[in-house]
Amino acid sequence: MVISTAATDSDENLYSTFASRYVRTALPRFKMPENSMPKDAAYQVINDELMLDGNPRLNLASFVTTWMEPECNDLIMASINKNYVDMDEYPVTTELQNRCVNIIAHLFNAPVGEKETAVGVGTVGSSEAIMLAGLAFKRKWQNKRKAEGKPYDKPNIVTGANVQVCWEKFARYFEVELKEVKLTEGYYVMDPVKAVEMVDENTICVAAILGSTLTGEFEDVKLLNDLLSKKNKETGWNTPIHVDAASGGFIAPFIWPDLEWDFRLPLVKSINVSGHKYGLVYAGVGWVVWRTKEDLPDELIFHINYLGSDQPTFTLNFSKGSSQIIAQYYQFIRLGFEGYKRIMENCLENARVLREGLEKTGRFDIVSKDKGVPLVAFSLKDSSKHTVFEIAESLRRFGWIIPAYTMPANAQHIAVLRVVVREDFNRSLADRLVSHIEQVMKEIDSLPSRVAVQASRIVTVDETQDNMDGKKTVKKSSREIQEEVTLYWSRLASEKRSGAC
Repeated sequence: MVISTAATDSDENLYSTFASRYVRTALPRFKMPENSMPKDAAYQVINDELMLDGNPRLNLASFVTTWMEPECNDLIMASINKNYVDMDEYPVTTELQNRCVNIIAHLFNAPVGEKETAVGVGTVGSSEAIMLAGLAFKRKWQNKRKAEGKPYDKPNIVTGANVQVCWEKFARYFEVELKEVKLTEGYYVMDPVKAVEMVDENTICVAAILGSTLTGEFEDVKLLNDLLSKKNKETGWNTPIHVDAASGGFIAPFIWPDLEWDFRLPLVKSINVSGHKYGLVYAGVGWVVWRTKEDLPDELIFHINYLGSDQPTFTLNFSKGSSQIIAQYYQFIRLGFEGYKRIMENCLENARVLREGLEKTGRFDIVSKDKGVPLVAFSLKDSSKHTVFEIAESLRRFGWIIPAYTMPANAQHIAVLRVVVREDFNRSLADRLVSHIEQVMKEIDSLPSRVAVQASRIVTVDETQDNMDGKKTVKKSSREIQEEVTLYWSRLASEKRSGAC
């Protein structure tokens, strides 16, 4: 959630045009009003303000589902007042969650038999799922170290610098050192060789990403498993792997079923996936599955009985709505394997159309790969005059919400735009987006170069400081100037945003 700051003694008020038919008194913006108002007026006040929100269908920054069938919407509204945690009161909802976990476990090739049984839970998203998986790895590592009489106060986790911010949250909140494999220009995912080199006896797991947030690319989990198996054999550490399949978990099984990234690899002990991304459910549902019961320490599971019968629970929160769980099960039985496959194929095809349209303009380099999440990440071939941040800003007037950002270390001088292709983004929208981008490029080409202005400021400041110090003036190289300009626009764009998508 975005952090909000309380206003002190604010006299700001809200005024609504149509609500004045019911109430003439202005509403305080940051304080509760003294009196009630008619329900129609309350609705109109809020509805008027919400008109200024962006159109979710045109929000191409987000991976999160923005459209579902009316029948599923009806199920969501019918169950919106059910608290998912009340398992004894809502046993059918609990059964639907169990079915979803089983469906996902089979989809990810979990070993299911008399000796091995996968377990899993529903979460509010992949962020919570990752926190739970990380806690399980940390506790298992601590228990092992205690049994061996070794220190257990300095756990670490190895990831790529391209991980989503929830991994940084896990490391900071639960006091685990985050060891990041830095990126390089042209290679924007974790290098398995470098990752294994960073593993030591305090590593609780290596986290691989199936669908990088930055470029949509799948990391090579198979190679990571092979290299780590060799190191484990040499050291006896038995370091495991977690796969963050938030974006790619509902794509790879349907499009590339022979790709080995899941529980077919022996070191993969847990996998998370977002139901509200390519699981095709509205925001608010994620999943985490463990290979076996032994991979989830019993001491992390709580048992409560004050809501009825004994209820085991492993979550970071408690109360949660049932709607998204029910919606996920609806999608599973409504679409089946064939339906998911068709939708993912269509998304990838639309991404291809968009990519080819951008390439035809001759203005962009495509950074994303063909095998991965259906998105298109692209950078300017020539950013000496204008930046991708200007393009993103200009596209807003057409309603398009497209993020521009810089890559993490050590590729932060690369700035890209990213378009996420979801189920509700069709070919006609792709064609229209390309035409709008071409229009924006023609317009900014006719404008003075904002990059040149900023670059001149950087050089001027640099020269002035040198002269004041009595040193020989050394001008920055064009590459150094470009990197500083890119970072300048990145910070400027970040200041305009109140939260991340």
